[in-house]
Amino acid sequence: MARRRPAAVVMIALVVILEALGMLAAAGFYLFGLVTSTPASLGGAVFMLVLLLLLATWLLVVGHFLWRGYRWTRSAILTWQLFMLVIAVPTLSGGYLLYGYCLLIPPLAALVLLFRREVVAYTSRTAQPPAAL
Repeated sequence: MARRRPAAVVMIALVVILEALGMLAAAGFYLFGLVTSTPASLGGAVFMLVLLLLLATWLLVVGHFLWRGYRWTRSAILTWQLFMLVIAVPTLSGGYLLYGYCLLIPPLAALVLLFRREVVAYTSRTAQPPAAL
């Protein structure tokens, strides 16, 4: 029997995947800047590029497994959204309102939806009877 995926799970997965795609775009711009100019520290620049790519890949993995209903994705999403809020608040207070709101609204939406009853039930697999051996 297939479980019905709640709309809140779809929205959270969409937010996480869009954040991953945004990070991939940032990594692309970073790579372009790395190729077209001389960085102050080549090792640091390459490390930052690899870090951006790894984080984007991790977010894609988390979004995929949330879509499939795995429990561990909730903690990964919670942690990432809190990091996004930590970045959004100084961005807003620094006067970059458009960027700040773009960094603030999706994590807030994901955090609110993450604790909805249907999301917890879907990722806890409580909607299915226990599997027989």
